[in-house]
Amino acid sequence: MHQGITEDQSRLLTSWLGEFSVVQDYSWPLQDTNVLHVATLPGEEFIVKASTTSHHIHREIAAHAGGFAGLHGRVPALRHASAKAGMLVMEFLPGVLVEGTMAEDDPETYRQAGELLARIHRPAGDSSTYAPALTAKTRAWMDRADGLLPESQLDSFEQELDALRPGVARLVATHGDYQPRNWLQDNGQIKVIDFGRAEPRPWVHDLVRLSHQQFVHRPELADAFREGLGKTVGRAELDVWRLENLNQAIGTVVWANQVGDTAFEQAGREMVERVLSGL
Repeated sequence: MHQGITEDQSRLLTSWLGEFSVVQDYSWPLQDTNVLHVATLPGEEFIVKASTTSHHIHREIAAHAGGFAGLHGRVPALRHASAKAGMLVMEFLPGVLVEGTMAEDDPETYRQAGELLARIHRPAGDSSTYAPALTAKTRAWMDRADGLLPESQLDSFEQELDALRPGVARLVATHGDYQPRNWLQDNGQIKVIDFGRAEPRPWVHDLVRLSHQQFVHRPELADAFREGLGKTVGRAELDVWRLENLNQAIGTVVWANQVGDTAFEQAGREMVERVLSGL
């Protein structure tokens, strides 16, 4: 079996699928999850995710357990899963990753992606603890950013956090990493993959990455996305929107530095500057 998948996982996978072959390995070296495209003798194709340490497997299983009503063919269908074994099997979703293709610059891609996100965002209740917990996580990132960011920026972060009053957060089922690297384009139709960071959060969480990447200097893409999503950040969400931006900006710097991803760390530094400048 593939290196990184345990013997127990291999036996379980065989019990689920029977005889199969690996078509392609999509595993990312900076993550501790094996991601394999496999094919079975009856001609079916699947994506297998397996890990003995990653919490992303458990999040993805939970996301699928919540259901994706009306989205068959637009998100992967879960076929088998074992949280105990740290493994899941999803039906293979045909398409080409949007990132790095012409579709990444096409407003129609973002209109469809916004429309899909609106359907993924199932209500998940209100929380009085979400914002305080995220504030605490942001302060923890700040402690780890000492020496990575100028003291002036860390001081500004502290002032920003002190000024926020996000209150009770209205949660939805978020994707957690909503951007073109997790979208597929299949004959003009956009699909969504990888729910390994899914979790109940405010809906604005899923807009942060796009706002600091594809939407920078591309208002037409942002407008198309908002058209599909059917809403934009309003006055009621401003403080939690600010908090999400602060958290993801400084978290990107620290995490990327930790794993040695220089390009991503620089992107995090640019996020910090953009957030603190009020853009």
